[in-house]
Amino acid sequence: MMLAYRLVRLIENHSERLAEGLLAKLQACDKCRAFNKVPPYEFRQRVYEIYHNLGEWLLGKKEEDIARRYIEIGRRRQGQGVPLHELLWAIMLTREFLLEYLKHDAVVEKPAEVFGELEMLQMLESFFDYAIYYAAVGYAEAGAPHRDKEERIPHGVGR
Repeated sequence: MMLAYRLVRLIENHSERLAEGLLAKLQACDKCRAFNKVPPYEFRQRVYEIYHNLGEWLLGKKEEDIARRYIEIGRRRQGQGVPLHELLWAIMLTREFLLEYLKHDAVVEKPAEVFGELEMLQMLESFFDYAIYYAAVGYAEAGAPHRDKEERIPHGVGR
């Protein structure tokens, strides 16, 4: 777990640079052309918040917290005219960018630390899986405003 903590701190300490790098990658990505409708500062700020508070997101937040956050993001992107497939690609790009960063900048000092790294990677994968799912839920909700407020977070969340 010590390596996982160290990797999280590494990401958090470089969150501003990571957010800038991801923004540049997103702007150059052919699969995310509609993101030109999203103000760059807004995208950069959202990514920065996730990277900067990664430890809290991975260890302290529940599925309901991720659901609320990404449902909001899904709704917002739908309202900005970003197609769902581009929103989902941007989330996957965020994950891949982070994994590439870890691959190049994180140094595993002992073989036993590999298990800590694997544990963190599993937490990251789980976080991004939930992010993709709930962004799609929010996106769908924004396209169907007649739905009942009670249906916003799908049944079974957190169970």
